[in-house]
Amino acid sequence: MFRLSLLFVFASAVAVFGGTLPAEYLEWEGRIVGGSNAASGQFPYQVSLRSAANAHFCGGSVINNRYALSAAHCTVGRTTANTRVVVGTHLLNSGGVMHNVARIVNHGSYNANTLNNDVSLVQTVSTIAFNNLVQTIGLATNFINTGAGALASGWGQLGANAGIPNNLQWLSTSIITLADCRSRHSAANAARVFDSTVCTLSPNGQGMCMGDSGGPLVHGGLQQGIVSWGIPCGVGSPDVFARVSTHRTWILNNAV
Repeated sequence: MFRLSLLFVFASAVAVFGGTLPAEYLEWEGRIVGGSNAASGQFPYQVSLRSAANAHFCGGSVINNRYALSAAHCTVGRTTANTRVVVGTHLLNSGGVMHNVARIVNHGSYNANTLNNDVSLVQTVSTIAFNNLVQTIGLATNFINTGAGALASGWGQLGANAGIPNNLQWLSTSIITLADCRSRHSAANAARVFDSTVCTLSPNGQGMCMGDSGGPLVHGGLQQGIVSWGIPCGVGSPDVFARVSTHRTWILNNAV
């Protein structure tokens, strides 16, 4: 399963960028770099999006009993037949409940070239049952301009040339201002740090990586961001997330 998942990661990145974006830019679909193993039930809102062959390709979060929130670049081009939502496990190879998918809703203004409005919703066929391993995460109403202790979680690669983990990874990181974020990126990438995004900065050796896409960034018990893009992997550049508070109305209007 893991080999298939890793191959999907790079195939997806090529499809998203089409060879037109800066060579150093890759979108994530793997594991957090420099993180820690999550315990069972530590992140009960965490979702694993999987193919029909049960290969993890992106993360997500449970926002109500029928919908997972993720990134549009994860779900554009996918169908309900080849997408699954797995909840309630911190391990890829065991546990959890797998749900078939009834509907995929990609943001109508999503731009595949710039990754602006990189938000999507995945509706499950069956109701998601809540327990100590499965819970919703609240959606932020206000933008946190700066803040330490933001939590990112995912099954992304352990490094640019490393494999993906079986155990869910998590990382405590810091939200930085958009001005600071842009100043730390090349001019081409800075232009894609939109006012509707959130940036985080971690020490060198920590950060998001291929496979973490679509996963949640949580601060103060509320989801602030959705993993969108970054410079792989954990090399000291800011990671960029779609901002939940900006898209909250769209999310609530479509997750019904």
